[in-house]
Amino acid sequence: MLRSTSRKLSATALAGALAVTAGCGSDEAVRGGEPFPMPADLACFDGNISGAGSSAQENAMRTWVAAYQTNCEDAQVFYDAIGSGGGRSQFIDGAVHFAGSDAAISPEEVEEAAPRCEGSDAINIPAYVVPVAVVFNLEGVDSLNLTPQVIARIFDGKITRWDDPAIAGSNPGADLPDTRITPVSRSDESGTTENFTEYLHAAAGDDWPYEPGGRWPVPPVEAAQGNSGIADTVKGGEGTIGYVEASHVGRMHAAAVGVGDAFVELSPESAARVIAGSAQRAGGNPLDRAIDIDFATTDAEAYPIVLVTYEIVCLEYERAEDAERVRDFLSYVISPEGQEAASKETGSAPLPEDIRSDLQESIDAISGS
Repeated sequence: MLRSTSRKLSATALAGALAVTAGCGSDEAVRGGEPFPMPADLACFDGNISGAGSSAQENAMRTWVAAYQTNCEDAQVFYDAIGSGGGRSQFIDGAVHFAGSDAAISPEEVEEAAPRCEGSDAINIPAYVVPVAVVFNLEGVDSLNLTPQVIARIFDGKITRWDDPAIAGSNPGADLPDTRITPVSRSDESGTTENFTEYLHAAAGDDWPYEPGGRWPVPPVEAAQGNSGIADTVKGGEGTIGYVEASHVGRMHAAAVGVGDAFVELSPESAARVIAGSAQRAGGNPLDRAIDIDFATTDAEAYPIVLVTYEIVCLEYERAEDAERVRDFLSYVISPEGQEAASKETGSAPLPEDIRSDLQESIDAISGS
């Protein structure tokens, strides 16, 4: 693979605050941040690339961009966390070089993206594996066990008080108040919502009668935009409950989720067990690495609500320099060092080595005219 403008740079220990780049290609790029180990063969491009999409991977992308740009002084990476649906739309329209998405690009969207991909396929590169937390704010209660059926009925408005017997039965000894439950869902199209509803559809049975999707399927009690919006709404309320990607939990309390007779706390290790037991999506381009997550796992050590966010890219770009820049940046993102940096900052599960080697094969196949 030719990298005519690549440079190998050693890691530079620069400190400073991490900032999110908002706006594609027009805002200042992120620089600085905590020093992270970098690959010995780090390839740096000259120029800029832009991406847009998932707010769930916003904190991970912040870390990757800061580390990469600190070590690659002539590179600029812009990422606009507008939500997965918006990111895929901008990618299909050719407005950005890559999309971040909590849901894999569909076969229908691959066809739509073919013109901007020079007739080639768009492929999914899983880059960030993280639990989706069921967070709550309830005075006097800092831990909860919730079965998938109870979670489904809460978010469907069928359980409306915190002292409901269905909740109390899994939380003996807890002092549950007679407080109204206020579920908070996403107002925007969201890959986090799609994964959360995929989980409910797979694990809750008849208690969740809706098809999975990126739009919240029932009239919301309260709604907020982005993971950060839900986090802020849950924190600012009383009796609130919502679902957020784990790096947005902060000091909020997160429920342990029922798997069989066990209740599993969210952690990078418990999330990784679900991915290890899941298969690659069948069909499509062999270089596409979309994962069929086993949301209905019976592994009592696996946290079942897991989000896999993808970087969606073309196998062929119009310009060779764009292909090179995408290859270089994503090679860092999936590297052991990139995965460890994201894990330290967000609590994500680093990609297993066997999956990483497959991903590198797909990234190396990206080319340009």
